[in-house]
Amino acid sequence: MTTLPLVIRPETLRDADAIERLHERAFGPGRFARTAFRLREDVTHLPNLSFTSLVGTLLVGSVRVSPARAGSHPLLVLGPLTVDPAFGSRGIGSALMRASLDAARADGHGLVILVGDAPYYARFGFRVLPPRKLTLPGPVDPGRFLALELREGALAEAGGSVVGGSR
Repeated sequence: MTTLPLVIRPETLRDADAIERLHERAFGPGRFARTAFRLREDVTHLPNLSFTSLVGTLLVGSVRVSPARAGSHPLLVLGPLTVDPAFGSRGIGSALMRASLDAARADGHGLVILVGDAPYYARFGFRVLPPRKLTLPGPVDPGRFLALELREGALAEAGGSVVGGSR
């Protein structure tokens, strides 16, 4: 494995088109039908918690975080986490995750949820949610519905249907 001159930085407005092309290459047109996408639909992601990775001037990765709530309890939805397939298995996804989660902790957020591969996200502290603790606006494999407490007790406070947005 070679070392890449990788830069992790907050997402900017100028990144939007490159990120959309990256999502299209990585996830294809079926991404719009997924429950995780539907949760983020019409919700503006949080730029202070969303990061990109660049090799030179080439955008090779992105992580976005959006606000949501379960009842009256705010939480964050992480995703998509995307790395250009040509740059996979080089630690780019991990670097993006660390940047995003560190920023969320620093901002005082309590809970992050996502739909993803449990073995991959376990390295960051994510765990499968207890059955029926939270529900999403569509079907999801319960073994892929994950949460990370950034503040102790945040998961115990949340319950019910997750709705995208902060209101």
